Amino acid sequence: MKTNQQPKAVIVIFGATGDLAKRKLYPSIHRLYKNGQIGEEFAVVGVGRRPWSNEDLRQTVKTSISTAADKQLYDDFTSHFYYHPFDVTNPGSYQELNVLLNQLEDTYQIPNNRMFYLAMAPEFFGTIAKTLKSEGVTATTGWSRLVIEKPFGHDLPSAQALNQEIREAFTEDQIYRIDHYLGKQMVQNIEVIRFANAIFEPLWTNRYISNIQITSSESLGVEDRARYYEKSGALRDMVQNHIMQMVALLAMEPPIKLNTEEIRSEKVKVLRALRPIAKDEVDEYFVRGQYQAGEIDGLPVPAYTDEDNVAPDSNTETFVSGKLLIDNFRWAGVPFYIRTGKRMKEKSTKIVVQFKDIPMNLYYGNENNMNPNLLVIHIQPDEGITLYLNAKKLGGAAHAQPIKLDYCSNCNDELNTPEAYEKLIHDCLLGDATNFAHWDEVALSWSFVDSISETWAANKTLSPNYEAGSMGPKESDDLLAKDGLHWWNI
Repeated sequence: MKTNQQPKAVIVIFGATGDLAKRKLYPSIHRLYKNGQIGEEFAVVGVGRRPWSNEDLRQTVKTSISTAADKQLYDDFTSHFYYHPFDVTNPGSYQELNVLLNQLEDTYQIPNNRMFYLAMAPEFFGTIAKTLKSEGVTATTGWSRLVIEKPFGHDLPSAQALNQEIREAFTEDQIYRIDHYLGKQMVQNIEVIRFANAIFEPLWTNRYISNIQITSSESLGVEDRARYYEKSGALRDMVQNHIMQMVALLAMEPPIKLNTEEIRSEKVKVLRALRPIAKDEVDEYFVRGQYQAGEIDGLPVPAYTDEDNVAPDSNTETFVSGKLLIDNFRWAGVPFYIRTGKRMKEKSTKIVVQFKDIPMNLYYGNENNMNPNLLVIHIQPDEGITLYLNAKKLGGAAHAQPIKLDYCSNCNDELNTPEAYEKLIHDCLLGDATNFAHWDEVALSWSFVDSISETWAANKTLSPNYEAGSMGPKESDDLLAKDGLHWWNI
């Protein structure tokens, strides 16, 4: 579908008064409007429990997008926003919503296209989906699409139950499960780097790649998310979704075509080929951690167990690292190392592909250590690619030294880099589900992590074991050292 067309739809945001809507959704829709990716034939209905008016919502939207733009543009944009006080459990609220949507579709000449965005507590997802259908809100002559934020369940059985509820009202091709990492420019660029470059794809196998490392670190702590995080932890919050998606993109076979069905099919094959971790093997393949007090940017920060709304004897992991093995022809024997955590040295997400050394290297780096070739894909905050090669520097000695070939896609034009939510909202409006998680991907990811989380839940011995401002516990370094490797902190 062409991305330059302007989709016509009503966007209904459940949870319109919440933090996600203010921080991400309103600014993203505004940028789509400002950039001409949606025209005048759209409306946004904010749904929430608060007794707001249209003007209350419009003022909130203005505050969330406040820049130096002119007032007329603000007023034109926010005039498309309407508020509807709502009780999720009351069928009458849905009937009133349906009347409002019909009115707006007439006003803005929208051909009954409706996008329902659930930006609220997941316990209401199933109720909303089923009642939208039972009260006729999805029975239109246009399309209806349901956008769901994570978490999609907290383990495989709960995810299956939720999926079953939602599937009573929406078909799989109407369901768009948001993983905002899939909206990031450089995550989408993984496919391009692999499949559009003859120097990489032939080498993208166990014959030439030693290991692949994925690091997603945050310098922040749990902040105001402690209640959610206590139930989730780093494994469910990051590994089950964002990191597993990156593994699938890195390891998938070239699809027959670059369309939604074929790309998803190849990602699912990777997740099926993941070697399961038995409960008695968890400690061999995975490390968990919890941050101690320390310093970030020279300022003292508390330990996780001293944060607000965290139990003093909490067993929740704020750090995970692990070794994944993919048992297929392409990747047999190549470890995929992952790590993610809070209160680490820096906010950064990057992928490091380490290539194997050539059999007999005539040139040695400093102190007689060979320098492997590395391909680094920078996801955030910088977006770009670095290739580490060996070459003789001008005026240098006889041995080779590593040099960097750098490309940064957002260094010169940072303000115009599409935000992940902006890209994903636009994709949903266009009916492009490529960068959303299919149910099969969600189910396979949960089935992989469940044995790990169950083992950790039964073993309540976790205590703070890495200093805030570090790159995680020593056991994480040991995980790679056992294989004669180390983390690339570059």
